[in-house]
Amino acid sequence: MTSIDVLIRSAPDEACSTDLAKGPWEFDAAPGYGPGSSMGDVIPTGSPRQGELPAAYREADAADLHARIRAAKAALGERVVILGHFYQRDEVIQHADFLGDSFQLANAAQTVPNAEAIVFCGVHFMAETADILARPGQDVILPNLAAGCSMADMADEDSVEECWAQLEELYGTEEDADGRAPIIPVTYMNSSAALKAFCGRHGGIVCTSSNAETVLEWAFERGQRVLFFPDQHLGRNTAKKMGVPLERMPMWNPRKPLGGNTAEELQDARVVLWHGFCSVHKRFTVAQVERARAEHPGVRVIVHPECPMPVVDAADEAGSTDYIRKAVAAATEPTTFAIGTEINMVNRLAAEHPQHEIFCLDPVVCPCSTMYRIHPGYLAWVLEELVAGRRPNLIRVHEQVAADARVALDRMLAAKPKGA
Repeated sequence: MTSIDVLIRSAPDEACSTDLAKGPWEFDAAPGYGPGSSMGDVIPTGSPRQGELPAAYREADAADLHARIRAAKAALGERVVILGHFYQRDEVIQHADFLGDSFQLANAAQTVPNAEAIVFCGVHFMAETADILARPGQDVILPNLAAGCSMADMADEDSVEECWAQLEELYGTEEDADGRAPIIPVTYMNSSAALKAFCGRHGGIVCTSSNAETVLEWAFERGQRVLFFPDQHLGRNTAKKMGVPLERMPMWNPRKPLGGNTAEELQDARVVLWHGFCSVHKRFTVAQVERARAEHPGVRVIVHPECPMPVVDAADEAGSTDYIRKAVAAATEPTTFAIGTEINMVNRLAAEHPQHEIFCLDPVVCPCSTMYRIHPGYLAWVLEELVAGRRPNLIRVHEQVAADARVALDRMLAAKPKGA
């Protein structure tokens, strides 16, 4: 399988940014998400920065880094477990003990009770969730602290609290005749621990892209409306599938009074959508779907529900990363797949299933900016630090925040995906 770095270098005119092929340490000291799909997004002030990676790791070649990672893993044995998200580069994934989406990985860590350290090759909110669910005495480590998530950063605690105060003033707090609250908060897994805790405190819940429909059903049983954050597209696509009219899904812009809506629009709302999005999935377009169908008759188009609604409507199917993976694996006849999700996962599926033709809907090589901040150099560094008895880049969620967030996560765990 061709490395994404090689693709970036060999097609510079089409690449999202040729800087992607550089070591992420080139960007650690600068504010921003770094080159890639999120490079145009505004990063919040005070976002975590990564300290300088020692020169021995920056200057090592790939073979040396991989040898050092393997040696450190062998020395640590069961004391360490490495988790790798589907969107990670293959140079990192080859060393992972578990591969999955954010919640699959957080749960996987719980199956390794002897692990003293959980090295999470993903982004910050994922490591926070792993820390919330970790066993006592387990430390969670993020190899590069600059690996955040621009979508998760689009909904911060202060803005959500202000939104909630305005909605409570408008709706009141009294239950209706059926015992339903005026509004229930639902946060996508791709959010900070603070927002998961907010939902835990206010009778809300966390959802994944796999169980979003089940979660919205749960919320509608308990509330007249739902406040859904931070991803507008997952909220809109899921609610539309459930029959909620678009006119009853107003957008909340945190920079405007009442989110830019009238009181009447909010009173009539069923789902109030936060103005957030994934910069990877926002890149997919209806034109790309139409081009795939024109160039590949009979193509099967599957996209992630974080894509804009017109793209989901134009596709044959929409589903989580795990849904996409299983759909490809279940195809018994050679099939052409056009897939709308992160390029590293699409390329990996193509390599694992050579009987199919699999390609990414977006022809531009543009990985997730923040997932790409995890590099074998950082993985080698944290593992060798662990061998030396040091614990760098610890992710620790405050005890009370963790307790409140766990309430919302436990509700999510009980909300099984449709067909599960």
